[in-house]
Amino acid sequence: MKIKKIMTMKALLILSIAIGFASCSKSSGTKGGSRATGWKINDKNGGFQHNSKFSKQETPPGMVPVEGGTFTMGKVQDDVMHDWNNTPSQQHVQSFFMDETEVTNLMYTEYLFWLKTVFPPTEENYKNIYTGAIPDTLVWRNRLGYNETMTNNYLRHPAYSEYPVVGVNWIQAVEFSKWRTDRVNENILERNGYLKKDAKISLGTDVTAESSFSTETYLAAPTETFGGNEDIVYKREMNGGKKQVSDTAQNVYAQRNSGLLLPEYRLPTEAEWEYAATSLVGNREFNIYKGQKKYPWGGQYTRDGKRQTRGDQLANFKQGKGDYGGIAGWSDDGADITNKVKSYPPNDFGLYDMAGNVAEWVADVYRPMVDDEANDFNYYRGNVYMKNKIGEDGTVEIVTADNIAYDTLSNGKIMARNLPGQLAQVPVDENETYLRQNFSTSDNKNYRDGDKASTRYFNFSSSDDEGEGKEDKMRMYESPKHSISVDSSGIVKKYDKSDKRTTLVNNDVRVYKGGSWRDRAYWLDPASRRYFPQDMATDYIGFRNAMSKVGPKSNKKTPRGNPKY
Repeated sequence: MKIKKIMTMKALLILSIAIGFASCSKSSGTKGGSRATGWKINDKNGGFQHNSKFSKQETPPGMVPVEGGTFTMGKVQDDVMHDWNNTPSQQHVQSFFMDETEVTNLMYTEYLFWLKTVFPPTEENYKNIYTGAIPDTLVWRNRLGYNETMTNNYLRHPAYSEYPVVGVNWIQAVEFSKWRTDRVNENILERNGYLKKDAKISLGTDVTAESSFSTETYLAAPTETFGGNEDIVYKREMNGGKKQVSDTAQNVYAQRNSGLLLPEYRLPTEAEWEYAATSLVGNREFNIYKGQKKYPWGGQYTRDGKRQTRGDQLANFKQGKGDYGGIAGWSDDGADITNKVKSYPPNDFGLYDMAGNVAEWVADVYRPMVDDEANDFNYYRGNVYMKNKIGEDGTVEIVTADNIAYDTLSNGKIMARNLPGQLAQVPVDENETYLRQNFSTSDNKNYRDGDKASTRYFNFSSSDDEGEGKEDKMRMYESPKHSISVDSSGIVKKYDKSDKRTTLVNNDVRVYKGGSWRDRAYWLDPASRRYFPQDMATDYIGFRNAMSKVGPKSNKKTPRGNPKY
């Protein structure tokens, strides 16, 4: 009798525990309820929608993942230049994606085709959009050299289609990145049933200048995308189901909480580029961790040491005076100018040509110092914080053909800085900066850059002699201020003849990294850095895109060293 009573009590205890777990599980949201409120999520009758099926960010087209970590930035092994701008500092970058190769001529001419089709240069409102994006093919010319073959053929001839694009200035590279973001996300939305199939291909019919797709416009005002054309923009269930075109509550547009849209394509920061090029992931030696790595590959030499390929050059660079590739034959590096991408082995991240072929634009404004005292995480100089422009009706303002913003570059070329269908942007103001500790202005290019005028409490006075204020006199980084404009009579140029300018560095010069086909081996070191005006181009600077990774540092199921529960 006693045994039966004990067994009954045990059974009741087990049953109560099971009921407790069941109720706890139900209230904790494992059955579709919110852990905050207990309300149902993704209810068919309406309510809060959340993509509970999201697993990880998809790898963007043409990119490879780069797992973030720490590295010694700025450590140049052969410091023959004795540059102040290569002072080593320990930095950490988050995980990101990066193009496995430089942007090629084929990729860029696809961009040009799209611009020319959607914004016909024959129309007055759009005549400068396509022409402003065309690379400067005259960069190949040399007063004492015959390079007309590249001038006429390099960009568009199929023989060079897989060669890195050159003649692209920094601004053009940024605009290409914006275009690429929109085209990739447009494809993702179509693939998932949010956009009409093949609308992106039917250029000139479904897609026109006033009805092109913009990722930010879709996120902020999806009903205004494609000029408000409801025959292209659909609603559908977030967690699956067939395409639906109705106004019931459970049907939604894809938003950030859908997890479908990718972050923006952009130029990599200098820290990201150098980290990716150094590729410490394949090395475990302590001295490598501390910055003792000379090239993107292992070892101290530019030739391959493997038995089967011993003696082959590992990059495309200038061997010496009058020697751009070596003696013809096996000892040649295979190129005299640029070379086809993927012609040389990748580094340990799977990235090609992180040394040689072409140098590459990065996002940063150039300064001789990297201020690791202010920040040692995702370092980047050049932040200009913007926000969406809100119209008088309280809605976001969308760019039309009548309010396209154009810039006149130093060479007289006119470039569009926004396109119809995109959101109009304005600098952030005191509504966003008041009492903030992490930033106080929209433009942060000059923050802590070493001169007195960039200090927080510096008081600027009125202008004085020669039309220059104390701001001009106190700034360390102040290059000549030439002025150029375009009117009915043509290009009007005004030169700055002031003798008070002592530098070529200003807020419009950008860092470029890596060696090129024109450079000696010294510049193949990932830590080397140079600068060039953002609105000028050369025959040896190209670029590749990066994209931030959202979510965990890596896609491993558990962090290293943590037990599985």
